[in-house]
Amino acid sequence: MRMKLIFGILVAVMVALFAGWAWGTWSHSDTASALQTAELRSELIGARAATLDARVAIYSVNFGEASAHLENARGVLRRAEDRLKGLGRADAAAQVATALAAIDDAQRMAGKLDQNANTRAGDAARVLADVIQGTAQR
Repeated sequence: MRMKLIFGILVAVMVALFAGWAWGTWSHSDTASALQTAELRSELIGARAATLDARVAIYSVNFGEASAHLENARGVLRRAEDRLKGLGRADAAAQVATALAAIDDAQRMAGKLDQNANTRAGDAARVLADVIQGTAQR
C-alpha cells in the first residue's frame, strides 16, 4: 500500500514537471520570436535614421559627415540582412540588399562631392521604409 502511494506521488510530480516544461517552452518561443522581430525593427529603423542623417549632411554640403552616416547605416544593414536570412525572409533580405547598393552608390557619390548622393540616399531610405512597414505587418 505504501509503495503504491509513493509511486502515485512520483508519477504526479513527473507529470507536473513535464507540464511545466511544456508550458514554459511554448510561451518562450513566442517571446523569443517577438524579441527577434523587435531587434530586427530596431536595426532597420537605426539604418534608416543614419541614411536620413546622411541626406541632411549632404544637403548641408558636409560630405565627410554624410559618408560616416552612410558607413554606419551599411554596418547596421548588414546585420539586419543576416538576421533576415536567418529568419528565412528572403524577400525582405533582397530589399535590404537593394538598399545597401543604393547606400554604396550614395557613399561613392559623396566621396566625389556629388549632390546626387542625396537622391541615392533617399532611394535607400524609401526601400528601408517599405521593409520596416513589412516587418510591422508580420
